Amino acid sequence: MTLRRKFVSVLAFLIAILATGTVLNGAAQAADPASALESPDYVALGDSYSAASGVLPLDPTAAVQCLRSTRNYPHLLAKKLGADLTDVTCGAADTGDFAGSQYPGVAPQLDALSADTDLVTMTIGGNDSNVFIGAILSCGSLGVASLGFGSPCKNTFGASFENTIRNTTYPALVGALSAVHQKAPNARVAIIGYPWITPETGGCFPSMPIARGDVPYVRSLQRTLNDAVGRAALATGSIYVNMDAASNGHDACKPIGTRWIEPVLLGTNPVIVHPNALGESKMADAAFTALAG
Repeated sequence: MTLRRKFVSVLAFLIAILATGTVLNGAAQAADPASALESPDYVALGDSYSAASGVLPLDPTAAVQCLRSTRNYPHLLAKKLGADLTDVTCGAADTGDFAGSQYPGVAPQLDALSADTDLVTMTIGGNDSNVFIGAILSCGSLGVASLGFGSPCKNTFGASFENTIRNTTYPALVGALSAVHQKAPNARVAIIGYPWITPETGGCFPSMPIARGDVPYVRSLQRTLNDAVGRAALATGSIYVNMDAASNGHDACKPIGTRWIEPVLLGTNPVIVHPNALGESKMADAAFTALAG
């Protein structure tokens, strides 16, 4: 031990003897590495599935058009992680709203990122080209017109929706994730998939007004979207939080307390075909597990 270190050790010992218990306690706390750790800087991006549009209460800091909830999965995940959250999620967002302003006075979502950002999460892609949400609306309208019989949506649109996802949505997702990594080069980036909206077969017409024969068609369309999300994550070195297995059996046709997605009719949320509070909680759980792995 050097003379300098001996002097410091003796001095510290004398101070410890002469000092009060309060000083000792303070020294112990200061020596605790955990007390010196900063909370991770977490930024949440994404659309209405990220914002939990329809779940109350609304976030008073958000633009009213964004329908952002304080019970969305980013808020729940931030609490689990002990993170400082910047939440810029906004209902109806698509990948173009990362770099552009979605509404007057609403900054591009990427503006929330910096080199100091430690974690970024998002759910995005369902609104791109209006293909997925547009398909749900179109299939619902055709289902009502057919009184729930047949497969009018598949007969009308065929592979067009899935082709758009593969050819347009997928590259848009890759571009959006790449831009996130550029703006937040030191962050872990995770993209959470969409929980199942419909069962594999059967359906629940009219609460979900999709014709019985179109239920597998809509399920396949969502599988294509989530596959695009997963492939984009892989292509950009991002984390994909796959909701397929976890959300199976919790679609909009299930009863209250089991379903994670609310149906068109007789639902509990004012924003239809979106996650309820339970669904957002389960998305937070899945993201937490993926980030811990």
